[in-house]
Order: sequence, then structure tokens, then C-alpha cells
Amino acid sequence: MISMESVNIRDVSLNFGSIRVLENLNLDINDGEFLVLLGPSGCGKSTLLNCIAGLLDVSDGQIFIKGNNVTWEEPKDRGIGMVFQSYALYPQMTVEKNLSFGLQIAGLPKAEIAERIQRAAEILQIEPLLKRKPAQLSGGQRQRVAIGRALVRDVDVFLFDEPLSNLDAKLRAELRVELKRLHQNLTNTMIYVTHDQIEALTLADRIAVMKGGIIQQLDDPLTIYNKPVNLFVAGFIGSPSMNFLEARIQADGTANAVDLGEGLSVPLEGYEAQGPMLDGQKVVFGVRPEHLTITREPTSGPYLSAVVELEEPMGADSLVWLRLGGQSLSVRTDSGSRFMPGDKVFITFDLVHASVFDAASEERI
Repeated sequence: MISMESVNIRDVSLNFGSIRVLENLNLDINDGEFLVLLGPSGCGKSTLLNCIAGLLDVSDGQIFIKGNNVTWEEPKDRGIGMVFQSYALYPQMTVEKNLSFGLQIAGLPKAEIAERIQRAAEILQIEPLLKRKPAQLSGGQRQRVAIGRALVRDVDVFLFDEPLSNLDAKLRAELRVELKRLHQNLTNTMIYVTHDQIEALTLADRIAVMKGGIIQQLDDPLTIYNKPVNLFVAGFIGSPSMNFLEARIQADGTANAVDLGEGLSVPLEGYEAQGPMLDGQKVVFGVRPEHLTITREPTSGPYLSAVVELEEPMGADSLVWLRLGGQSLSVRTDSGSRFMPGDKVFITFDLVHASVFDAASEERI
């Protein structure tokens, strides 16, 4: 039974010759949801988006939009609007002509075309730009026009293929806010492809983290950030990255700890294990820099001593790199605290937000 209020992807596979890019992929996207497809280059995220758009024919499986099987429909008949990374504007046309061209080809009445253009221009704040040509616009203005060209189509589903990757950091941050506001105002389903985890975490209702054509984890941003299902997701999400420490489980039947070697161990009190932990089991202990606390004096709770290697000031806070036994890890601290190489410090762990992964399977335990 296919829901009438979602995009449904059923057992979709795509091969390029002997290379399988997508394999038996299933995904249900709720009506009005902002879903982000996130992953490194070559993971299949843009390929999946192009399959939904009809720009690529699937090798196997089916795609439904609003309950309709659109697997073999032309892109224009799928009820989608697409925004590309390269803007794809007609350089010889004004902004107004760029917005209206597709509607004119579709045979819409002039009055309706004018109404849709005016509405899109108001939403995207490009009314003063309507008589300009793309060459007279900044990168951010061109991307607004590209979004507007999809917006005027008045469709059920919007597809975004890395639309902000050509912009500078400041402009990306500004347009992220505008995209989020746009989604809140329109409540249309939006599927967004990016390799930028900050975009994913700030924009998404849910994130599908992809690797090798397979969805590794599909969940809300906070769950993916705090409880990654495997080492790949844990390492890909977060900036600076999660610390990974090689360890072994110490289990005595009543309490567990991670043995970091050289006589260093961390009790796992407060950690919610996903499965059994075996004494001596090789694991990777993961903890994010902001879930560590660094002090100059020992604390009352369990702590470990470490030595400062270097400090990276980052404005509002700093990243301090430490040597813990034979391993290196980073700690996010307040910018008012200054540490010098060679300083002896003490660290404690927020184990509620820690992660333990089996070293062999790389899955969370």
C-alpha cells in the first residue's frame, strides 16, 4: 500500500555497466518533510535524487510520488521542481523571463504566470531584480532565481542538488536560513542533497547518511549526531570530528569500563549499550570534543590525566589537542581558557553522549 502523502522509493537499484551505484534502496519521505541526503562524493546521493527527478532511469525498483508510480514518467510529468548546483539560468533572458519561460512552454495563461512570478519574487525577495540578466547578479542572487524558477511551478516536491556549494561561507549560511524559512512557509516536501554536514544538521527534519549507495542511518539530526549507528556515520558527522580511541571492554558482570591501555580506563556508568559487552572485546571508544571537560586540577569524579599538545583558537571557543597515553584526542573549551604545550591537565567524559563501536563490525554496541 503506497501512501498518498509521501515520496516512496521501493527496492531501487541503478547500475552503470558493471558498477552498481544504488542497491535495493528503500526510502519513505513524509509529506511536507525536509529530507537531506548526506554523504561523501560518490556515495550515490545525487544519483538517487536524479532517479527521483527522472533524469536517470533506474535498473530495478519503483518510485512513487503522491501515490503515483512515476518510475518511467518524464521529469515534466512527475510534479517536481529541481534546483541545480550550477544555477542553469538562461544568460540572455532577464530574471522575469527565466522565471516565466517554463510556464509559457506549459501554456499557462499570462495572468497566472504573472501572479506566480510575483508570489515567488516576494517570497525570495528578488522583486528589484526582475529586469536584470544573470550576469548582473551575485552568486546568491542567481541561486535565489534558480530556486524561484522551481517555486513558480507550484509542485508537490522540490529537489535540491547541492544548491549552495558554489557560494562562499557567509552567503551559504545566509541562504541556509532562507531555505529553512522557505520550507516553513511553503510546507512542501523538499529533498536536499549535500556533502556539507552543517547544512544537513541545520536544515533537515531527517537525514539519510549514505555510503556506497546504501543508507547507513536515517533519523533526525540530533539522534544521528548523538547516537551514530556505526563508525562511518560517527566520523562523517561533526566538526571537529569525534575522537576515536582504541580500547578493550573490561566486564566483571556488574559494571563495564573501557580499557585505553597504559593503565587508563573509563567506567561506562550512564552509557546505554545497544547489546552485550564481552570482557576483552576490542572496541573503538568515541567521544565528541564538546563532551569532554578539561581542568587544571583533578575533579571529584572519575578523571584521566593528559598532556597538552597544542591549542587552536576558534573565536567563541578553542580546540585543545591532548596526548592521552599513546593516543591523541581533542577537547572543545571556552576561549577564555588558555593552555600551553606540555601543560598537564585532567579530563572527564560525558558518557551519556559517548559511543562504543565493535572494532570488527564497526557497529555501535
